[in-house]
Amino acid sequence: MRIRVLSGAVVLAAVLAAALDGQTPQAQADATYGKLMGVIEAGQSSKGTGRRTVFTQSEMNAYLQHRAATWLPAGLTNPRLDFVDVNRVATTVVADLDSVRRRSSGGWFDPTAYLRGRLPVHVVGTLVTSRGRGRFDLEQATVDGIPVPSMFIQELLAYYTSTPEQPSGVRLDQPFELPSAIERIDVRAGQATVVQ
Repeated sequence: MRIRVLSGAVVLAAVLAAALDGQTPQAQADATYGKLMGVIEAGQSSKGTGRRTVFTQSEMNAYLQHRAATWLPAGLTNPRLDFVDVNRVATTVVADLDSVRRRSSGGWFDPTAYLRGRLPVHVVGTLVTSRGRGRFDLEQATVDGIPVPSMFIQELLAYYTSTPEQPSGVRLDQPFELPSAIERIDVRAGQATVVQ
């Protein structure tokens, strides 16, 4: 009985919070899209203005849930982003590992040769940004709850980011340029602030 009352109180609190927030997940996704467009426009118009745009974890996940299908590569679904702590982020996505495996060498040392189907890939790491550049330092990764080496995540990243101009895709261990004149991204628990 006590558990039922507690469960009911949690559900009621969630419903009240959603009602007070006044935004459906779709409306929250649309508002986040507006913020993202504001960041892009600010990056085109000026540089070094000190503009700060805050994105909450719930905003970003609403955006990913309702708008990511338009830009995610085929084979990736159900993305989720967590702002864990200072400069620490976690992402989860369901990846079609069969398509990755078809392109890989398939040898004994190929990490993609051992997992099949559509499985959740979870990555935790540190996002370090400053002076318009960023770097992601992988701390841990799992596929369907099974720990995997960084080499496996690199194979997935290479597969899903390869283009005719960059056939080997993005490298996990390489620094990258931040777009739209972004100076840095400050991450803390539950939110990230884009500084331009």
